Amino acid sequence: MNATELSGQREPSARQRAESLKERVYISFTSLAVVLALRSHADETTPGAAAATLSIVVVGSLLGIFVADLLSHLTVHAKLPSGPELHHMIAVSTEALSVLVTPLLLLAAAGLGLWSTLVALQWSVAILVITLFVIGYLAIRRLKLPAHHKAVIVFAEVLLSLLVIGLELLAHNL
Repeated sequence: MNATELSGQREPSARQRAESLKERVYISFTSLAVVLALRSHADETTPGAAAATLSIVVVGSLLGIFVADLLSHLTVHAKLPSGPELHHMIAVSTEALSVLVTPLLLLAAAGLGLWSTLVALQWSVAILVITLFVIGYLAIRRLKLPAHHKAVIVFAEVLLSLLVIGLELLAHNL
C-alpha cells in the first residue's frame, strides 16, 4: 500500500491535477503582475504594504476562481458539488496559495532590514519566473515526446511567459 491508500485518500484524477496546475500558473502570473507593479514603486512602499497588497490580490483572485468553479459546476451539473468535489475545489485554491510563500518571506526579510523592498521584489520576480518554468517542466516531463520536442514546448512557454511579463510592464507604464 502506498501513503495515499493508507491515508484513505485516492489519487487525484488527471482532470484534478490539470485544474491544480492551471490554478498555480494563473496565480503565478497574477503574483508576477502585482510584484512587477510594486517593484516600479518600491521606493514608495513598505515591505508590509507590499506583502499586504500581494496577499489581498492573490486571495481575491483565488476566491474569484473558486466562485467561477462553483458556478460552472452548478451550470454544467445542475446540482451542488458533492463533498469530494467541493473538497477538491477548496484544495486546489488553497494549494495555489503556496505561490505566495517565497515572495512573502523575501518581503518579511526586507521588513527585518536584511535588504530593501526593491531587492525583495526583484528576487520575487525571479522566483516567480522560475516557478513558472518549473510548472511548465512538470507539465511536460511525462509526455511521450522526443526530448527536442519537449525543449521546443518549454522554449515556447518561456517566450509566452516573457510576452506576458512584457505586456504587464507595458500596461503599467502607460
